[in-house]
Amino acid sequence: MSGQEIFVIIIVALLLFGADKLPEIAKGIGKGMRDFRKATDDIKREFEESTSEIRRDFNDVTNSINTQVNDISQDIQKDVNDVSDDLQKGVNDFRSDIDKDVNEVKVNLETGVNEVKDNIEANTVENKDAYKGPTNEPGDNYYNYTD
Repeated sequence: MSGQEIFVIIIVALLLFGADKLPEIAKGIGKGMRDFRKATDDIKREFEESTSEIRRDFNDVTNSINTQVNDISQDIQKDVNDVSDDLQKGVNDFRSDIDKDVNEVKVNLETGVNEVKDNIEANTVENKDAYKGPTNEPGDNYYNYTD
C-alpha cells in the first residue's frame, strides 16, 4: 500500500469511529494480530514437531539408498575395470602373436627370395657359358667371309 492509501484509511476510520474510539480500536487490532501470530507460530511448531520424525525417517532412507547405490556403483566400476584389463591383455597377447607370425613370414619370404635369387644367378652363369649360338659379331666363325 502506498502512503496516500494509508492516509485515506486513517481519515475514514476517524470519521466513522471518532477520535475517542480510535486508540481502543488500534489496541484491539494489535491484540488480534499478536494472537493470530501466536496461533500461526503454534501451528508451525506443531507441524514441525509432527513431521520431524517423518523427515528423519526420510533422511535415513535417503542415506541408506545413497550408500547402497554408491556400493553398487563401486562394484560395477571394479567389474568394468577387471573386464577392461582382461580385454586389453587379450588384445596385447593377440597383437604380439600376430607380430611374431608376421616376422616369421617376413624372414621366410626373405630367405626364399634370397634362395631364388641365388638360383637365378647360378643358372644364369651356367646357361651363359653353356649356350653359344650364332651371332653376327666380328670374330664370329658363323659367317666366314673371305675377300
